[in-house]
Amino acid sequence: MKLKDVLKNIPFELLQGSLDREINDICYDSRKIKKGSAFIALVGANSDGHDYIAMAIEKGASVIFLEKDMNLDSDVTIIKLDNTRRTLSLLSINFFNNPIQKLVAIAITGTKGKTTTAWMIKNILEEAGQKVGIIGTLGVFYDNIHYELVNTTPESYDLNGYLREMVDNGINYVVIEVSSQALRVGRVEGLEFDYGIFTNLTRDHIGKNEHLNMKDYIYSKSLLFKQCKNGLFNIDDKYYKKMIEKAKCKIYTFGCDSKANLVINQVNLTRGETFMGIELFTSGIIKDNFMINTPGYFSAYNALGAILVCHLLGVSIFDIKAALKKVAVKGRVEILPEFKEFNVIIDYAHNGLSLKSILLTMREYKPNRIIALFGCGGNRSIKRRSDMGEISGKYADLTIITEDNSRWEDVNAIMDDIESGIKKTSGKYIRIADRTEAIRYALENAYDGDIILLLGKGHETYQEKNGVRYHYDEREVIKQIIS
Repeated sequence: MKLKDVLKNIPFELLQGSLDREINDICYDSRKIKKGSAFIALVGANSDGHDYIAMAIEKGASVIFLEKDMNLDSDVTIIKLDNTRRTLSLLSINFFNNPIQKLVAIAITGTKGKTTTAWMIKNILEEAGQKVGIIGTLGVFYDNIHYELVNTTPESYDLNGYLREMVDNGINYVVIEVSSQALRVGRVEGLEFDYGIFTNLTRDHIGKNEHLNMKDYIYSKSLLFKQCKNGLFNIDDKYYKKMIEKAKCKIYTFGCDSKANLVINQVNLTRGETFMGIELFTSGIIKDNFMINTPGYFSAYNALGAILVCHLLGVSIFDIKAALKKVAVKGRVEILPEFKEFNVIIDYAHNGLSLKSILLTMREYKPNRIIALFGCGGNRSIKRRSDMGEISGKYADLTIITEDNSRWEDVNAIMDDIESGIKKTSGKYIRIADRTEAIRYALENAYDGDIILLLGKGHETYQEKNGVRYHYDEREVIKQIIS
């Protein structure tokens, strides 16, 4: 593509060279440069792309995008931009011929519930016969394709590349989890979404290297609703009014508040041999009841966002009901179907807050016992380990301490830290370092009516030990144990 076409409708300053250059790629990682590529120097928290411009030129870059004044002794074309990271999104939109315009795009933001809501929407739309792509915490998915991601919302160039790939493969809907960091630094700059959903806000991401305060966090999240046609908001969240203050979209609401467009009337917890979730009764624009195959009262909010957006998209209530009754989100309170006498659930809970939440949620289902199996990551907070141990000792009937991603640490030392927390309580526990043997012990010693929680790994399909990642999928491990 011609450089002048990539720069269409973008402010820039040509410092040297020609706009008639042909470029075959845009790279923000100098290691990926090939002859004829354009290199864009991004300024990050830990590195500055301007330090790698010479390497990019040496590897064959013909165009350099930068934002700092530099003296470059080269015949490459040099373009100066006000902000390279934000402008990368605009350049990528042009380079990939604005693929989002050819999709019905649904964006979801909030502290909790993004992943579950996204997968509920995907399941409903697929039940209605649509081809759906998803980009978020669990990775990129469409058809039988799966790519892993480092960030919930990938860098703008990669994001637009995935969207282009989806369009080329006949996908017509895409659901994207949009993080506050992505909004803050401009990874979705210039993209227009058909629908945006706000789930909730808590203080989870206030701190060093994230958001300095709640004001900044709220502002970052609210940016999404300046680039949506329709916004769907959890009206019960304490920050709801802040989120809609500067919204430029048509506003719809959901929640328990009777003023909402879609209202929660009643939620019943339900647990059977192969089902563990809620029965949700709604009023407002949809007066009906839904069986949701994800546990806990909070599941009502995730489901409500999914129900409302799919209703606005014209999906039938029949298809919505059918999808939600069997919905499953990998690693998010994921109920395994192999067991009837007791429930086995895989969840990503890996800190004290999320551990307490899932233990209290499971307690609401009045199980015979709750068996919590988990470890903690190596080279991470030691306090987190003792906190998780103490919480499990208080709220689980039996804790099985085992390994997680021990990384460079000794697994027994990590288990010692967890045990120190449990010893502050009267909770029963056992240590089994090998995770597979720990799972085997849990299954072989479960009673009718128990709930076994396999915590910490969630959607992950690996274990990391001594700097090496080994394939490890708890679903496969359980099938092997059964066989």
